[in-house]
Amino acid sequence: MPSVKTEECHDKAIGLDVAHPAIVLRLLASGQQAAAKVVDDAIESIAAAAEIAAEVLSAGGRLAYAGAGSSGLMAMADALELPGTYGIAHDKIVVLLAGGAASLTDLAGGYEDDIELARNDVINAGIGKGDCLVAVSASGSTPYALAALEEARSRGARVIGMANNPGAALFADAEVSILLQTPPEVVSGSTRMGAGTAQKIAFNMFSTLVGIQLGHVYDGHMVNLKADNIKLRGRAVRIVSDIAGIGSTEAGHHLNTASGSVKIAILLAAGADTVAAAQAALDGARQNLRKALEVFASQG
Repeated sequence: MPSVKTEECHDKAIGLDVAHPAIVLRLLASGQQAAAKVVDDAIESIAAAAEIAAEVLSAGGRLAYAGAGSSGLMAMADALELPGTYGIAHDKIVVLLAGGAASLTDLAGGYEDDIELARNDVINAGIGKGDCLVAVSASGSTPYALAALEEARSRGARVIGMANNPGAALFADAEVSILLQTPPEVVSGSTRMGAGTAQKIAFNMFSTLVGIQLGHVYDGHMVNLKADNIKLRGRAVRIVSDIAGIGSTEAGHHLNTASGSVKIAILLAAGADTVAAAQAALDGARQNLRKALEVFASQG
């Protein structure tokens, strides 16, 4: 008998290798869709995890992600998006992928068993009090993820565990446990499929809520994005235009004055006399644009 749910066999996979391609793909699609639905049961834990991460980042701490194999790649993808999407400083985001850069060309399995590697990765990254670490493992028993979480916790960091098996060892020392109880994989044990899909969705939700709680989202706009290419520059202009209710030319002018800061540009359009005044309002509102706008609305 398999010891964990993520290793169980799918009841519809018999004859998979001789089935018509369209039938295989339909089964794979249904497996992905079923996996996506389990995230609904993790809403409260994802919310609790995001609150911790937002508190840590707001206080000047760092958010670290740790994992191995496919789970580590899901974590890394989420981490790498945060600076561009929500303007979180690169030095506030840490990625601990078992094997490091070598795993980006050869996702060798041996790294996930290396406990000392995990502990050293946490130590070398300086993760400790004032930081938050999210460790992820489909099985919930991957030695690298377990050791990274344990080491971070022992050094005073707040720790969150994400796994796809109930009762996962990873949850034992976690402050918040995110259980994504995905059904058996169509290809048994191939957790880059359903388990990975659920992890990706959960990470998307987690980091988006972190951005919202940090004040980097206004209505449906990412108001702290880093506009470092033509597409994002155009998006920044549209955001300023939409929120401030002004034309694109004026929005572009305010963005230039604000050195590309969407929040500052919107505050300039709202009545801030100078960039310094806009920045002061933002600082007083802990970077929350909506609260900062209230300062100038009250002056109007």
